[in-house]
Amino acid sequence: MGTSPLTSFQEIESEWEGVLSACPVNTLFLTPQWQQVWWDTFGSGKEMAGFYLRSPEGVAGVASLTQTGDTLALLGSQETVDYNDFMVRAGYEAPFFDTLLGRLDEQDWGTLRLDSLVEASPTLTYLPDLARERGYSVQIEQEDTSSGIQLPKTWEEYVSGLSKKDRHELRRKFRRLEALPNWRWYCVTARDEVDALLPDFITLMRMSRQEKSEYMTGDRESFFHRITSRMAELGVLRLYFLEIDDQTVATSLCFDYASSRLLYNSGYNPEFGYYSVGLLLNALCLRSAIEEGISYFDFLRGSESYKHHLGGSPRNLYQMVVTRA
Repeated sequence: MGTSPLTSFQEIESEWEGVLSACPVNTLFLTPQWQQVWWDTFGSGKEMAGFYLRSPEGVAGVASLTQTGDTLALLGSQETVDYNDFMVRAGYEAPFFDTLLGRLDEQDWGTLRLDSLVEASPTLTYLPDLARERGYSVQIEQEDTSSGIQLPKTWEEYVSGLSKKDRHELRRKFRRLEALPNWRWYCVTARDEVDALLPDFITLMRMSRQEKSEYMTGDRESFFHRITSRMAELGVLRLYFLEIDDQTVATSLCFDYASSRLLYNSGYNPEFGYYSVGLLLNALCLRSAIEEGISYFDFLRGSESYKHHLGGSPRNLYQMVVTRA
């Protein structure tokens, strides 16, 4: 086995995608295309510090790392990447993490920060003991929660699986919306349509809550433009809108990846809160996923109440920090 420095996102793109699809942390946020857009937007002031592990069968693991000062971190941020990790083929975990620590021994660093690790992450299983054996300090704490739901075959089965209260409320909200004489919802997927309508999405996102307005800084707005354009090119983006009386009142940005629909962000006009337009559009996205045979609906990071009301089951996200003693 040997290692090579990771200097671009194209040099081993097909091998990278092969490793990712074969590991338990397969997620859109770890694709080379997503990471390229993130790096192009937020990479200023950082250095690429990753590597990939080669085996006789090909690439066995990818560590997409950046360095800022004496801090190493997985490429990405909690604000734009919901799940993060190293990518390792099953059976290569021990040599991969041993190689990672061996490289750390040779580098000038003080802290290794690993954000947004899912509960089933091999990194949580393998790395702490190996790092402590080398004299490093390891701290693990809960960072956040995400939630999602395994989708049944039909919408009726999904609704029946909700709690009695949530089932009643969802049906009541739909009846109220459906009583309106002029409403519709639709989805755009083509890059030119997405590029043209993304400003409407951003406007509604900012309008929906003060925190979302504060979140949408100039850099993040640039990132949203770049990532939606790139994901539309790849055919994985679904941008939904809900209209009432020809006025756009809600929007949801989703990505379809690895048999899952990811609800990345959303927004709505609070003036139409009586009709629960934000929640209902998300429910329509979920219904569409069922009709398309998608197996999992991922609400992603955050503990907003609507995720629970739509049947989401929570999962913990963890942060691991490794420091030199």
